Amino acid sequence: MKKRGEEIIRLEGATKYYHMGEVIVKAVDGIDISINKGDFVAVMGPSGSGKSTAMNLIGSLDMATKGHIFLDKEDISLLEESDLAQVRGKHIGFIFQQFNLIPTLTVKENIMLPMTLQNLDADEREERVQDLMKKMELQEREDHYPSQISGGQQQRVAIARSIANDPEVVLADEPTGNLDTKTGERVMDFLNKLNKEGKTIVMVTHDPDLAKKYADVVYWLVDGKVKKITRKKR
Repeated sequence: MKKRGEEIIRLEGATKYYHMGEVIVKAVDGIDISINKGDFVAVMGPSGSGKSTAMNLIGSLDMATKGHIFLDKEDISLLEESDLAQVRGKHIGFIFQQFNLIPTLTVKENIMLPMTLQNLDADEREERVQDLMKKMELQEREDHYPSQISGGQQQRVAIARSIANDPEVVLADEPTGNLDTKTGERVMDFLNKLNKEGKTIVMVTHDPDLAKKYADVVYWLVDGKVKKITRKKR
């Protein structure tokens, strides 16, 4: 297991280009990002700056057009998609702004789904899901469907699902974007607690107050490039 402070993710000259007819859109244009274990990192920038694309590259949801992406010093940009999916499932958890819960599955089933994909046995899945529902205060909602619970509860289900396989890194895309202020603060408290327990958190946000309060390192993107890096004084 990596120690807190050791590098866990590195992007080297990572680019992502899209072709729209004869036009090439440079969503991310040669960025360098280094993330250490135990960091709370924020990726910020105006709309269209490339921050969500950068998040997808960090989480290996998308592959770079050029450049390299390292996870635990392994160049995952060289992996086949089937191998990459296994890496994602074991090492990285995702929290999406739209929650992306499966409407036909209960709270418990949504949380358990990543474990099923990693072929954990039934007893271990049950033990983990009960622990996660307790941690996220969802025990009374385990048999409810997403449409039957509040937005804040849906986000807590999404957080529980993201850590179901005990990943090293949790990626959160605008985790408070669809929530009221009070519920958003509660969700951020959960993420901060996970960070204090040793999880590496990478958060895309447009909110400078969130970045200032929680992040150790902030990468500021403009036009697909890293324009500034700020680090919290310890």
